[in-house]
Amino acid sequence: AELSPDAEIVSKQAARAVNVSAAIGLQNVLKTNLGPRGTLKMLVGGAGQIKLTKDGNVLLHEMQIQHPTASLVARTATAQDDVTGDGTTSTVLLCGELLKQAERYAGEGLHPRVLADGFDAARDAAIEFLDGFKVLRPDAMTDRDLLTGVASTSLHTKLDRELALKMTEAVVDGVMCVAEEDRPIDLHMVEVMTMQQKMGTDSRFVNGIVLDHGARHPDMPKTLTNCHIMTCNVTFEYERTEVQSGFYYSSAEEREKLVESERKWLDERCRAVVNFKRSVCKEGENFVILNMKGIDPLSLDIFAKEGILALRRTKRRNMERLTLACGGTPMNSIEDMEASMLGYAGRVSEVTLGEDKFTFVEDCRIPRACTVLIRGPNQHTIDQIKDAVRDGLRAVKNAVEDKCVVPGAGAFEIAAAAHLRQNVMKKVKGRAKLGVEAYAEAMLIVPKTLAENSGFDVQETIIRLGDEHQDTGLAVGLDCNSGDPIFPGDEGIWDNARVKRQSLYLSTILANQLLLVDEVMRAGKGRGGAAPGGPGDEQ
Repeated sequence: AELSPDAEIVSKQAARAVNVSAAIGLQNVLKTNLGPRGTLKMLVGGAGQIKLTKDGNVLLHEMQIQHPTASLVARTATAQDDVTGDGTTSTVLLCGELLKQAERYAGEGLHPRVLADGFDAARDAAIEFLDGFKVLRPDAMTDRDLLTGVASTSLHTKLDRELALKMTEAVVDGVMCVAEEDRPIDLHMVEVMTMQQKMGTDSRFVNGIVLDHGARHPDMPKTLTNCHIMTCNVTFEYERTEVQSGFYYSSAEEREKLVESERKWLDERCRAVVNFKRSVCKEGENFVILNMKGIDPLSLDIFAKEGILALRRTKRRNMERLTLACGGTPMNSIEDMEASMLGYAGRVSEVTLGEDKFTFVEDCRIPRACTVLIRGPNQHTIDQIKDAVRDGLRAVKNAVEDKCVVPGAGAFEIAAAAHLRQNVMKKVKGRAKLGVEAYAEAMLIVPKTLAENSGFDVQETIIRLGDEHQDTGLAVGLDCNSGDPIFPGDEGIWDNARVKRQSLYLSTILANQLLLVDEVMRAGKGRGGAAPGGPGDEQ
């Protein structure tokens, strides 16, 4: 079929060059972020909002990417984050590097299909190698040191050192609190609450729940200890009728009577709760009501006089977490109040920040839900910590569920490259060997970039690491502070197995697809009724 003379076509070599340069361009943007010594990027929004980040996923989501190939790479990397929670930067780097190596051979006339076959063989060999290389830890759930290593490795690449150390403890506490044997971990049970005050390093783990509202009565106690927690979904205010209805009174007295009977009904409910509180609370014990529905001012007054702290209109998700954190079961009517349905918290306190109130329910006995409280002096510090904590929680969750970890600090990449060169290349026949060689070279981009970002000589570092690996036969990584080879396992530098596996799969598939493109043309109808994205619709 004759193509329209206006259609923009990029053919063979040029098409490959376009795709390779886009992937390498994106790689160069993210390259400096990798590892604990990576640099920050500053994203400035249209209205001047500022975001400082090192997290590849945040960058790729929020950057404006014009080039279609680059946005394809970015989307793949963000898919990596959605599935495993980490590894976006590595995926982009590996994909860019694979294309860069492939371009070398393709430029010499090697057919891209042969290279793609070599890449596939190398990827399968690398994933098989990963299964033998990972360290099995069936007791990962109870091994605090291991989980601390995993969280620390993830957070150090996203936050500065002091803050990362602080948040590592919070993240590990959070996951160990909600983890149960043989059940998937529900990270929604770890509430991430933000408060704009103090310093980022004042962020902490709260053994309980932090609610983002407070009591609605000035006389209610601000701090209580040894509290019985009653979570309920009961109304303590005038009810609307269920159906649309109106009342007609023949005299003002009748209206007074109706109001009086409603008030009496409410007072009885409040009295029932107060009597229940008196029967349950011994000396030195207190009572807290957390209600999903409303409590009117008069009812609040009754509770305040009795020294009960009552919160109204708590969010549904918090109610679920509260019963998991404090124990007890939610009550749906006043009639079925029993002492066994109450939860317990060692301390309930209210904190006021400017306009906002926060209620801390902490020191629970056997919590199954908890809170990571993030503090910071301004919004972008809080955002940065929040993004990092999300990834840290996912990393620890992956380690617990995989029951295995992989030595970090570039150790896997160095070992896999050596394995591909020494063992796999001998087995692969014909020109596909070159694909395997290119793949082995591309794997080294991670340790190379770690060395570059830490300010060491790249070639010298890689050769030293390779020699050390060959001499010892152990997992050898790079110490970003001294530039010397280290054993990551001894230093507690661990990565997730599923992140590595997903990253290898995604970057190889994408690199193969981009390699096999030999024409890029602008899609859309002819000149008359130009379809969106057609020649008449210049972006």
